[in-house]
Parts: sequence; structure tokens; C-alpha cells
Amino acid sequence: MRTTQRKGDYAVTRAIASFTRVGCDVSLPITESAAYDIVVDAQGILYRVQVRYFSGKEVDLRRIHSNSTGYIVKKTASNAYDWLYMLGTDDKEYLIKECLSGRRSVRPQPTNLFDMKSDRINDD
Repeated sequence: MRTTQRKGDYAVTRAIASFTRVGCDVSLPITESAAYDIVVDAQGILYRVQVRYFSGKEVDLRRIHSNSTGYIVKKTASNAYDWLYMLGTDDKEYLIKECLSGRRSVRPQPTNLFDMKSDRINDD
């Protein structure tokens, strides 16, 4: 298994644990082609969540995959997901409650820090 794939798997499992810890139900899409990784049920409202692992100052938002002709790189389409969950190498979690369509990357900010002890998921 590739290292980047393992990091992504780790971020998804951390997101599942964190959302579950604050009282949400979490579902996994059957397909791997969806633009989101998990579905979070926060008090009866479903949110499609894109999960990203990052090791630098920025989180790459592009979707990259390969096929028989090479690598395919796509920016996020409008309304592709509802929330963006980000996990850094320092184990800090960030949550942005919007779809960042058309962007190449984002810098996690302290205002987006997802504090599992005090955050209430549906405070929009």
C-alpha cells in the first residue's frame, strides 16, 4: 500500500472517531469515486465530508488519480461536499463547514481548529 494512501486512511478513521465522539452517526459511501469520504449525521442533518491529511502549511484540495493514460488532476467542483475535515501531522484537527470549490489548496487557520472537547457540530 502506498504511503499517501495509508495517510488518507488514517485521516478518515480519525474523522470517524472524532465525529462519533461528539455524538454524530457516520456512514461510509460504497463507491470510491465520490467527492466525499464520509457522511456525518449531525442531529438528523446529513453532511458530506471530504477528509484530507496534510503535512505542510497547506492542504491540497485537488483530486488526483491515475488511469491507463497517466495522472488525472481535478479541482473540487461546486457543491461536491458540505464540510472539509483536515488532519495534520501534529494530530490537530480542523473543520471548515463549506465546500471550497475551484481552489487548489487551503491553509488551516486557528479559527477552523476542531476542538473535540468543546465543539458542537451544528453551530453554524
